Amino acid sequence: MALEIIYRDAWILVVNKPGGLLSVPGRGLDKQDCVAARVRKMFPEMIEQPAVHRLDMLTSGLMVLAFSAAAHRNLSAQFQNRRVSKRYEAVVSGSISGPSGAIRLPFRLDPDNRPYQIYDPINGKEAVTLWKWIADHERGTRIEFTPLTGRTHQLRVHSAHPLGLAAPIVGDALYGSGRDGDTMYLHATYLSFNHPADSRIVEFNALPAF
Repeated sequence: MALEIIYRDAWILVVNKPGGLLSVPGRGLDKQDCVAARVRKMFPEMIEQPAVHRLDMLTSGLMVLAFSAAAHRNLSAQFQNRRVSKRYEAVVSGSISGPSGAIRLPFRLDPDNRPYQIYDPINGKEAVTLWKWIADHERGTRIEFTPLTGRTHQLRVHSAHPLGLAAPIVGDALYGSGRDGDTMYLHATYLSFNHPADSRIVEFNALPAF
């Protein structure tokens, strides 16, 4: 699982994370290989916890990391205040009708089945995703997702749930019919934010492999 460097300067590093690689270390010796650990080996001058945000292990695509604590604080604030633009591409199961739409679906963690998220209109927190049809695909439909919130498993839940697209992402073993070890067809294709050094807008793109 090669880690492609998209951009690097004195403040930030943008990588194209392969699916199947953790963003940050997990619990146990077998879960220490991750994006954060790999980039710190390449760049020892990086802060100990350089990851500004995370992608699910099975999700591939763009991820930004910070070299300094100041850059990390700046970028973290942009993510928390929803000033970061993100787009994803996915292939979902089945045929999707309609060119575009918005999904507003509250959900929360199921504490008895971690990390599974469940729909809960009373105690769940609302998550909002814009979607757009891109093309038919041999395994379903290619969709562009623009998440307006940043909840855990948001795109996976919104794809699979009957009140969302009712079409799980291909290869998703948690919310769909995929099996462990399958490639999940979800990729972070676009990332834009204000550079922490001078506030200029920077944009990055990475095409999916599927």
